[in-house]
Amino acid sequence: MQAFYMARKTVLINYTKEYFQTSDELLSSDGFYEFLNAFLHSLKEENISLYQWILEDQQEEDVMMELIKLLKMMLVLELDELDSRFLKNKVYFNEIVELAYNFWRSMQRYSIVFTKNESGLQLANFIDADNQFNQMVLNFYRLIQQKVQGSKNKVYRQLQAGTNASLLLREYSWYTPSEYSALKDIPFINTIMLRTPLIIHPKSNKRLGIFTETKVHPMSEFNKDEDKWMCYPCKVGTLLTYIYFHQDFTSSVVGLPNLFELASDFECIDVKPECIILFGNKDGSQDTTYFYDRKNDIWVGKVSYQDVIEYFGYLKKMALTLHNLKAMQKGWLPIHGAMINLYLKDGRKKGLVLMGDSGAGKSETIEAMTGIAKGEIIRQEIIFDDMGVFKIEDGKVVASGTEIGAFVRLDDLDKGTAYRDMDRSVFFNPESHNARVVIPVANYQNVTASHQVDMFLYANNYTNKRGIRQVTTLEEAKPIFVEGKRFALGTTQEKGLSTTYFANPFGPMQMQEVCNPLIDKMFKTLFETNVYVGETYTCLGLEDKGNNGIVESSRILFEEIKAL
Repeated sequence: MQAFYMARKTVLINYTKEYFQTSDELLSSDGFYEFLNAFLHSLKEENISLYQWILEDQQEEDVMMELIKLLKMMLVLELDELDSRFLKNKVYFNEIVELAYNFWRSMQRYSIVFTKNESGLQLANFIDADNQFNQMVLNFYRLIQQKVQGSKNKVYRQLQAGTNASLLLREYSWYTPSEYSALKDIPFINTIMLRTPLIIHPKSNKRLGIFTETKVHPMSEFNKDEDKWMCYPCKVGTLLTYIYFHQDFTSSVVGLPNLFELASDFECIDVKPECIILFGNKDGSQDTTYFYDRKNDIWVGKVSYQDVIEYFGYLKKMALTLHNLKAMQKGWLPIHGAMINLYLKDGRKKGLVLMGDSGAGKSETIEAMTGIAKGEIIRQEIIFDDMGVFKIEDGKVVASGTEIGAFVRLDDLDKGTAYRDMDRSVFFNPESHNARVVIPVANYQNVTASHQVDMFLYANNYTNKRGIRQVTTLEEAKPIFVEGKRFALGTTQEKGLSTTYFANPFGPMQMQEVCNPLIDKMFKTLFETNVYVGETYTCLGLEDKGNNGIVESSRILFEEIKAL
């Protein structure tokens, strides 16, 4: 992996290859030259008059060398000691300095450190090195900017001037079947430091299409692309998953620590994963496919290199699809929905599960109910916010989660929620339609434990009714849950009233022959153990959201919970 890499508005700085301790070292680096070249190309596109002024009919290469020489001189000399054509118009040059700094900060910037071990000293040095680099870049900018400006600033902002995140990488020797030998020397993320709140601007803002099965092993099409790969090892639920990603899509991966528990070296070394993802594979196709390697009992997903996969949902949903396929093999039923444990003031705990596809109103119902029930709920714990599983233990249906965080639409959250948790959050295109945020919300041990289910409801966002409706037989329940009807809000490629098998296009829809008997088995047990089953009317698909009908439905829902 090279010392400095720039592509797709992503910058990777390899501290192990080259670490800049001074501004002069930074200015002398190939990386700074590459950055300056990219900035001039951007300036040509966005501000032609400034571009023409700075070039003054010279070649770009000559101008870049002239600029670097001037900046080096400015580190030690005052402006009145310097003779440069750039300083003859300080207003223009100051604008160039600001635009270059903003161009640098507009990119997603990540540092990388390779290590042989994870001693406390190694970890401390990795964090300190990144902090020092950030401060060095900020000091360098301030020195140049204030000299050109001719005065000290009155206000100083401690922005993320260097990197957005730092990755500590190690090589793990895992149990590697021969078919996966090309993955053997790809480094694993051992530790990650995020500078939150982190704002990422992917080129795509929604997921298109579905994940389909292929008969071709993805490893036969794997393109290592000059060793431009890393691995994020994680636990999706309890399943060990190795997410291999092309470094051009590092921005897609830095949100994962808020969502999937980073697996330790102890959990990976000499261990075969249950799922593997190849994300950003340069195979010339537009595949979002999965394959079951029966010989090695590994589910393998492949997402081909293309602009649209910058949307975080591609990575998240591929991981959940592979999880669900493996879960069904284990006899677990994947639930596309949300679960929350409510601790009531009378000392009782109630487990509520809401099921529905994207935009059905699962998390919004929980938000509304939480606001209504203030004072009557002592505390609440989120078990899953998007995907969980039902299992049968001791003759009862229990639920577990898959994620330690939530990937949610900003538009559908209570106005204060995103701001309350923003110091730990990763935002995706927060100024756009379908803006999303990844918020860490739960403890891994609690998420993956078995939790009692007291109420299981389908989130109906299309029927013009308020409140909830109980069903008491399998024959009543199956049409509601299996049909998976909803009014799509445009968060994927779907719009209008649509149906999805069991409201879950991430595994169950693809393996209905395996899922059908699991549905029958779980619902039979739910009714035998007197669990409340039904549907809640969220109104999100109605005009004006049914005049905020979700509030009325949530109030009635909470009354039913108290009556259980």
